[in-house]
Amino acid sequence: MSLPPPSPQGTALITGASSGIGAAMARALAARGYGTTLVARDGNRLRRTADELREHGARVETIEADLTSRTDRAELEARVGRAGLTVDILVNAAGAATRGSIAECDLNAELGHMELNVVSVVDLCRTFVDGMIARKSGAILNIASTAAFKPMGGQGTYAASKAFVLSFTRTLKLELWESPVTVTALCPGPVPTDFDRRAGFTDEEISAIPAIMWKSADDVAAVAVDALERGAELCIPGRANVVDATMSLLKAKQQASQAVSR
Repeated sequence: MSLPPPSPQGTALITGASSGIGAAMARALAARGYGTTLVARDGNRLRRTADELREHGARVETIEADLTSRTDRAELEARVGRAGLTVDILVNAAGAATRGSIAECDLNAELGHMELNVVSVVDLCRTFVDGMIARKSGAILNIASTAAFKPMGGQGTYAASKAFVLSFTRTLKLELWESPVTVTALCPGPVPTDFDRRAGFTDEEISAIPAIMWKSADDVAAVAVDALERGAELCIPGRANVVDATMSLLKAKQQASQAVSR
């Protein structure tokens, strides 16, 4: 088993835990006996998620923080330590996206999303991996996306940020190959949450996505926890999404071959 066992002092720190995949990961890990530390910017939704878990007897801590803020991120380790806890599992689930071409985008919004999607992932992995290595136990799950495998017009920085998360996670996995600490990249396809609407997609555009590609947040979380237990490097929930990612990789390889042959 690659996941460290639940312990009174151990906690699973989950960002973006107030909704979506982050909240689903909190439910899945709590169901397996893990204490959780939930991190999100929306304090009201964060507390509702925590109350839901506590109703089932889970041990839950909450930290209201804006992960685009380097100051807020820098305080996480100390706040967890003051609670007498160590981070045995890190789940980087916080993320954001906007819709629009790169040439016409709101630059400040895009840079903020890159701070959240990319910089915070690197920051928190670097912050907590040392302790895991020292304890010879730990697991990291970074949420990427099937968008990591292909360019996406209208969501260029989002797709690029997820490609970074995938590459970074695989590199960290490689660097820790002699360590018991495991690192997994989760690349879900479409998930029925508020994420797409917040990014600017219409109901018609969302409904045009083939039904076979959709997975619920709880289904994605269940597959992700299984991948963590196996110590898997990559997890793509749903056969249709595996096919989609594979076809994207094959297309990229074909384009590279054509470019070289010119």
